[in-house]
Amino acid sequence: MTAVAEVARWLEEFAPARLAESWDNVGLIWGDPGNDVERVMTCLTVTQKTALEAVHERAELIVSHHPVLFRPVQRIRADRPETGALWTLARAGVSVLSPHTAFDNTAGGINDGLAGRLGLRDVHPLRPGRTSESFKIVVFTPESDHEAVLAAAFGAGAGRIGAYHECSFAIPGRGTFYGGEETNPTVGQAGRRETVNELRVEVVCPTDRLAPVLAAIRAAHSYEEPAIDVHPLHPSPHGPGAGRVGRLPHTTTLRALAAQVGQLLKAPGLQAVGDPERAVARLAVVCGAGDDFLHDAARAGADALLTGEARFHRALEAEALGVGLIVAGHHATERPGVEDLATRITRAFPDLDVWPSRSEADPLWNGATLP
Repeated sequence: MTAVAEVARWLEEFAPARLAESWDNVGLIWGDPGNDVERVMTCLTVTQKTALEAVHERAELIVSHHPVLFRPVQRIRADRPETGALWTLARAGVSVLSPHTAFDNTAGGINDGLAGRLGLRDVHPLRPGRTSESFKIVVFTPESDHEAVLAAAFGAGAGRIGAYHECSFAIPGRGTFYGGEETNPTVGQAGRRETVNELRVEVVCPTDRLAPVLAAIRAAHSYEEPAIDVHPLHPSPHGPGAGRVGRLPHTTTLRALAAQVGQLLKAPGLQAVGDPERAVARLAVVCGAGDDFLHDAARAGADALLTGEARFHRALEAEALGVGLIVAGHHATERPGVEDLATRITRAFPDLDVWPSRSEADPLWNGATLP
């Protein structure tokens, strides 16, 4: 039997929380990590409609793109629209996982999916990931201390590289030391030079864990004065970054591209900004509410930006910058990712019954298309 925690661990490996925006709320937000799971529903947003579907279909877990409890609440009541769905899920014992912007940004996530559907080539992040500063800690230990020192360093937060934990490297060698009369060496005697077989142990450590990791190593080490080196590492990108930009298979017009997007994403309410006949060869894509990436698109040399939502004044900025803007709708740009996620979970857990919500629909409709 699969537990909620196992699905949560898989989702963390696929879309790590470290890729989420700093303001976001991702991970297992609602429920019991120890509960068994047989049926999983994915959806864009937990609403009363999707919550009732999950309960009716006997799902034990919802993987919702948008987080529940995104903003603080003071009361969780069945008769309040903002919390009624949670009350429904709580009574049925349904848990909620939310990957949100970690899923937007991860390799193979929603933005990569949009780029793939449009056939973009030479795809790169539109906004590079945050840089992550870290250190390499080198500590010299006798063989007998090796496991204790590693366990202490790992427990304090060292040894993580991407999705891998407890990473280290050790090289055997011979160390020397001379302890004065006031010392009390663990190996050998004070007042003479000693030669000891030791291991050079290396682990990486994020900046915010450096002090506790060093303290933990010293506490676990048997030496009175352990030799520890700390080397700053060159900052590295913190994941693939946000949004995507790439070349279309063929240069087209903004009008033709908008029509293609509308059909591809089933977005009858699609809107566009810019000269309909302008040539578009390089396209930026940002799912959801991504109009604040407009200037990133301009700097990346994109002829147009495809996103889900755009404010009026952002549309005016697009005109001034000479960047085409295609606004397909929040639901339209992110719902395909929710469907893709159901497929991914099924592949990872073949014993689970997984489906994208059948009741979820875009709350916005286009009056021009009404009969």
